[in-house]
Amino acid sequence: MRTFGVEEEMLLVDVDSGVPLPVAQLALAAAHAPSAGPKAETEIHQEMLEVQTRPQVNASGLLADVTAGRAMADSLVEPFGARAVALGMSPLPCKPHPTRSPRYQEMVGRYGEVGRNTLVCGLHVHVRIDSRDEGVAILDRIRNWAPVLLALSANSPFANGIDTGYASYRFSAWHQWQSAGPADVFGSTEAYDGFEREMLATDVIMDPGMLYLDARLSRRHPTIEVRVADVCLDARDTVLIAALVRALADTAAAEWRRGIPPVSTSSAALRLAEWQAALTGITGRLPNPESPGSAPGADVAAALLAHVETALTVNGDLGTVQDGLARVLHDGGGFQKQRAVHDREGSFADVVTRAVEITHAASRPNDSARPNRGPTGSVNPAGVRRTSPAVVRGVE
Repeated sequence: MRTFGVEEEMLLVDVDSGVPLPVAQLALAAAHAPSAGPKAETEIHQEMLEVQTRPQVNASGLLADVTAGRAMADSLVEPFGARAVALGMSPLPCKPHPTRSPRYQEMVGRYGEVGRNTLVCGLHVHVRIDSRDEGVAILDRIRNWAPVLLALSANSPFANGIDTGYASYRFSAWHQWQSAGPADVFGSTEAYDGFEREMLATDVIMDPGMLYLDARLSRRHPTIEVRVADVCLDARDTVLIAALVRALADTAAAEWRRGIPPVSTSSAALRLAEWQAALTGITGRLPNPESPGSAPGADVAAALLAHVETALTVNGDLGTVQDGLARVLHDGGGFQKQRAVHDREGSFADVVTRAVEITHAASRPNDSARPNRGPTGSVNPAGVRRTSPAVVRGVE
């Protein structure tokens, strides 16, 4: 059975106002020595932390690690008057503060407004592969399902004090980066490597870490890395997306071994499908991944479930995914929960407060009853509950 894991980019917000706070580097500098648990690292802006789970075999283990990682990130930033929240973008206006590292400083200086102000939080799913050949074959065969994953994860309707009209405005903001989005079918490892060399030879991107494709071969791990999703508000939705990605990888590898060619949808058509998924989420009509035309989002989600049902059954994830899809379709995903709070309360600060509660619902069941604490002096760092975080410094 393939191992899988996730990276969640968490927004760091003021405990009282909900405005993003630039405390990531301060928090990591004060962190505990590395441990065997989830890890945290910097991102391009100090209002973010990336939390990485360990490789897991089953969904329950991944959920436990996601929950622990969120709690760890929260405990890191609490002494500085902040909370870690799973939001794709900040509902409240914010001027990001670049992380002080040579690479990130160069990105901000070189890429202007995109580098300075693109504060977005995504979900990256890693699934183990047996070889790079298998990895490229999987990338070729899962690409047409990426829009459905985006639709299910959509969690960024608000940005900088406005309702954007999108379910995932992070998609639009992220795609200001020059290499973000889908790729065409590669067909071989040699073609994948040639594509990478061609992109680097343009001198438009700084390094391979800036190949911001929807899905790519990881340069640090023997995995594929699927990067199309918003960070999910509910930790259970993170596991839903990860289980679907693993099942897609299993299904794709089996098709490759049987000689079944990938669907040859163009990257231009996939970009349109992703744009539509970002606009409406799973509640609208989405392009059909298997045939021309479109269908209600719930029907497209059902098609995805049918496509990977065998792999989900083998992995022991079928019940988890069925329950997760039913929950998202019935109760709503992150963007619907955010809009419901805003419709009821009329305040983006209330949206952030409720998002913090949902982010940590599994690890802090009484979170909603906890009093707010200001950013100065009211929290004793020595008394903050911690989960022995491991800390590394970001490179991609």
